[in-house]
Amino acid sequence: MAETLRVLVADDEAGMRHAVARALRSFRLRLPDVEGEIGFEIEQAESGEAALSRLAEPPRVDILLVDHKMGGMTGVEVLDALRQRESDVLAIMITAFATLETAIRATRSGAFDFLAKPFTPEELRETVRKAAGHLVVQREARRLAAERRRVRFEFISILAHELKAPLGAIEGYLNIIRDQAMGSDVTAYRPVVERCLVRAGGMRKLIMDLLDMTRIESGARRRELAPVRVREAVDACVDTVRPDADGRQITIAVECPAELVTTADRSELEIILNNLVSNAVKYNRDQGRVELRVSADDTYVEIRVSDTGIGLTREEADRLFGDFVRIKNDKTRHILGSGLGLSVVRKLARMYGGDATVESTPDVGSTFTVRLRRDGRGEEAAGAAPTISHADASTNPELAARH
Repeated sequence: MAETLRVLVADDEAGMRHAVARALRSFRLRLPDVEGEIGFEIEQAESGEAALSRLAEPPRVDILLVDHKMGGMTGVEVLDALRQRESDVLAIMITAFATLETAIRATRSGAFDFLAKPFTPEELRETVRKAAGHLVVQREARRLAAERRRVRFEFISILAHELKAPLGAIEGYLNIIRDQAMGSDVTAYRPVVERCLVRAGGMRKLIMDLLDMTRIESGARRRELAPVRVREAVDACVDTVRPDADGRQITIAVECPAELVTTADRSELEIILNNLVSNAVKYNRDQGRVELRVSADDTYVEIRVSDTGIGLTREEADRLFGDFVRIKNDKTRHILGSGLGLSVVRKLARMYGGDATVESTPDVGSTFTVRLRRDGRGEEAAGAAPTISHADASTNPELAARH
């Protein structure tokens, strides 16, 4: 995408202004990491006063080429006036008096660079090239800083919203206990205490998922890749969710070769399995079924977790792997979750050069598929992972989604 920078040439010599305009009018440049060409639109001012007048009006001037000695205001006086206005225009001083004193004064007044008369068109273009590069990088840094502030604000807003409901519930339950609203029989308060513990557990899950996500994205999480017996991790995961499954008479069936070994960080593999299997139980119907199948070829380990639960529409599935995304409807309203588990699963899968996808039918069930490279290599080393299914989910954090 092409970008045009507006250049103002302030010089009381008409010949100098026209020469600069001719040299830059057809000048185009490309900068590293910047798409498209950068061109220049040239304007002229015959004095420092005229330059300041133009700089006070839209459209914005990006680069100012200002002569040091003019009939009225000097170039340094123009720079001083701009500094008082807190203008962000990038100024280049043109001077026939390239003394150290002049350089110090101009720099203190905010000059980015100098161009000593006489100069060639090539010298002019090189100076402008440096100024344009600095300007583009500076603007990109400001844009990224603003984006970080926006993302941080949205993140804090979402986090506050996610914590507000369980905290409010716990506070309400504790008020019931404090006021002895259910009488003096201690056993009458057992369900209230249980609800408090459930809500507290939900907050703990949110915090742990959040820590996993931030450690993964920041690279701060220490990874220990080593041979892992997948069946051992699978059995540990199933043992963890078995009480919840048994309480709702949900059957868990496992197919995983006992001898299957892959290179992975054991805790990362367990995070993937725990999120997939716990979701399959959580969003299942009573007396339902969960099937966990693990297979492998020479390159990939594939984990498939199917359930007979609530299921998803195609639109919901396409938005499932975003941060803080949960499906909120009549079927899921009573189900607690952090909205981060599946996002963490996908991030981890991609660290192993794979991906996470879902295929689902409402009121029938869902099948989640995760593929991981057996050598533990990530996307950069292994190249892009192949498409696992047509239901490749995008990350849209704005929809309430599962987990």
